[in-house]
Amino acid sequence: MTGPSGASPGPLRIAVIGGGIAGAAAAYRLRTRLGDSATITLFEATQGLGGKLRTAEVGGHAYDVGAEAFLARRPEAIALIEEIGLAGDLVHPTGARSTVRAGGRSAGLPGGTVMGVPGSVEAVAGVLSEHGRKLVAAEPGLPPVSLGGRDVALGELLRARFGDELVDRLVDPQLGGVYASGSDSLGLRATVPALADALDRGAGSLTAAASSLLPASPSPAPVFGTLTGGLGTLIDRLVQRAKAEVRLGVTVCGLHRLAAGWRLDVGLTETVEADAVVLAVPAPAARRLTEDVAPRASAALAKIELASMAVVALALPPGTELPDASGVLIAAGERRADGTPFTAKAFTFSSRKWAHLGRDGVLVRGSVGRFGEPEALRADDEELVRRVRADLAELTGITIAPVDTLVTRWGGGLPQYGVGHRERVEAIERAVAEVPGLAIAGAALHGVGVPACIATADAAAARITSTPAR
Repeated sequence: MTGPSGASPGPLRIAVIGGGIAGAAAAYRLRTRLGDSATITLFEATQGLGGKLRTAEVGGHAYDVGAEAFLARRPEAIALIEEIGLAGDLVHPTGARSTVRAGGRSAGLPGGTVMGVPGSVEAVAGVLSEHGRKLVAAEPGLPPVSLGGRDVALGELLRARFGDELVDRLVDPQLGGVYASGSDSLGLRATVPALADALDRGAGSLTAAASSLLPASPSPAPVFGTLTGGLGTLIDRLVQRAKAEVRLGVTVCGLHRLAAGWRLDVGLTETVEADAVVLAVPAPAARRLTEDVAPRASAALAKIELASMAVVALALPPGTELPDASGVLIAAGERRADGTPFTAKAFTFSSRKWAHLGRDGVLVRGSVGRFGEPEALRADDEELVRRVRADLAELTGITIAPVDTLVTRWGGGLPQYGVGHRERVEAIERAVAEVPGLAIAGAALHGVGVPACIATADAAAARITSTPAR
């Protein structure tokens, strides 16, 4: 990086605001690009680093109570893990399959779909009623889908083509695990971009578009990965390698452009100066911090809504027999035998899904919370555990008391990729690009998963180190 005159500046001071995976990865990448002379300060408003990557002790085991895995078919996470020396801890799921609770019964989650959108009626026959199957079979004969480059509400499109049953029983349960919401509040192009691209290329139906995206034969490559010590170890190693000054429990309240560099308002009384700033915080915090320095970015960030959720971790007594499945997704509206709605939207049978967690423990996590449905999250921790245990008993017959429990709440934890999300992100990035020494990263941009967040962190670090900042 050079100063505005082109002369080589003295040691640079970089402020990274936000200590989640995007902030930690950005701090590390800045260190690799700038060397040891730069001062990198990592500000985190909470008392711990990691953001939605959090490894806690449950029943004496290191257990992820935020994100529990990353997409292994994207290269960024695995490449970074290898680069920082954690490749020996990388593991992939067992062969246990997922199931779905829909229509009052549990069935294997079918293959042959793209996020639940089927490539053929045969792919989803085991989950749908006869009426639902007929609607799926008829979809290729409907008038061709023509987007004309537009984004559309995913749920509206799918319901118009397939009816409600496919959406409620298959699409929404899968989307709920990623966004904590269903298809009705999400946009097609940011949520399932490959499907939109297939339609743009001329696929006349959603069935044809999904079919064109499915491999001719199942790929042997694993879909997901994690670390044996928990994904929190990724954060620990990144921050260690970044050699950053870490400031926990402090909130950056304001951001001001100076003649040369930046002034940060930290807490109520402190100010800190920096040559460049990386914003790696959720959309509401980014909106507030860019309000004066990049108002068009702030306006676009204000349109990104967020969903809240909770993870209820259960350590069951040794020897407890779990179902022969990696977990179960629960469709919205499903009820227990007594008519009570399920509180959980999904369970992960972690000791079945991950071999390293099944060697000397029985660990299960229940996920709670859907966008626009806050009622379940209003229960206190004790009541939430009770409800989730009742759901687990209904689905599996397991009634034995856990030896340990932990409730972790993620208020506003997941950004919603609504209609027009990609255009909003383009507006954010254009506006930020006009401000020297400022970059933005995180889950609000190009994907909520770990690899996507790492990609935004790499891009932010590249921007900071390749453009004048002071």
